[in-house]
Amino acid sequence: MPALHQPRSNEAESRLATELAEASSTYRYLDTCGETAPADAELAEEVALAIAFNGISQAVMLVSPADLEDFVVGFSLGSGIVDSIDDIYDIRLGGTGAARQAEVQISNRAFWRLKQQRRRLAGSSGCGLCGVEALEQALPNLPSLSPAPLPPLAWLHELRPRIAAWQPLGRHCGAVHAALFMDAQGELRLAREDIGRHNALDKLIGALLRQRQPLHGGLAIVTSRCSLELIHKVLRAGIHTLVSLSAPTGLAVQWARRHQLNLIHLPQRAQPRVYSPESAA
Repeated sequence: MPALHQPRSNEAESRLATELAEASSTYRYLDTCGETAPADAELAEEVALAIAFNGISQAVMLVSPADLEDFVVGFSLGSGIVDSIDDIYDIRLGGTGAARQAEVQISNRAFWRLKQQRRRLAGSSGCGLCGVEALEQALPNLPSLSPAPLPPLAWLHELRPRIAAWQPLGRHCGAVHAALFMDAQGELRLAREDIGRHNALDKLIGALLRQRQPLHGGLAIVTSRCSLELIHKVLRAGIHTLVSLSAPTGLAVQWARRHQLNLIHLPQRAQPRVYSPESAA
C-alpha cells in the first residue's frame, strides 16, 4: 500500500495562507439563547465571476475567489468550449470584492463553435432550456474512453483521512467541496476547493492542465455526490477513473458505463462500490 502521502510542507503552508486570505473572512455571530458574548467565525467567501470569451460574455458563476485561472481553464474544457488548453491563448482577471471578471482569448476554431452554439440557443422557442439544442448540450455526444484497469484496492484504503490533509479551507471554515488527483502510483498530488462541487472539479482539471501533469493511470476524487455534469468534465479531461465520496446518480452511472469510465463510490462505513464497468459491479 502506498505511504500516506501528505502535501509538501512549504506547498501546504503556502496554499493554506493563500486560500484562507482569499476565500474566507471573519464574521461575528450571536447564539440564539443570548447566554454568551458575541463570537467570531470564519466563513467561506463566494464571488460572482463573469467570464467572456473573445469579448463575448458567456457566463456568470459563483465561485470561491481562489485559483480563478485554474477554474477558467477547467470550466472552458469541462463545458466543451475548448478541446484542449492549447485553444486558450490568454486569461486576464479583473475586478475586486464580490464582482470579478475573466477575459479569455481562445482560438478562432473554438470561438466559431461557441458562436454557433449561442446562435442556435438564441433562436430556440420557449424557455430556452427545453429545446433540442439545450438537450444536446445537457446530453452531449462525447467519445468513449479506452478501457482502463480499476485502481488497486490499497489506493482507496483510508482515503478519507488522507483527503482531509489536502482541505485547508474545509478544515478552517467548512462549506466547501474538494476535488483531488491521485497519480499512477497511488499518491495524492493535487487538490482544489470551492463552494461549488462543479467548480472544485473545474479548478482541479485546470490546475492539472496548466501544470502539464500526466493523467495516464491516475484518478480524480470528488468529495461531493457524483452527478452527470461531473462525468462530462472527467470524460473531456481524459481521466479514466472517478472516485466519489458520496453516491452517484443513476444517470451518472449509465453514462460512465456507456463511455467506459471507471466509477467508484467510497461509502462512509462500507467497502468501495464499483458501479462502472458494469461487469465489475
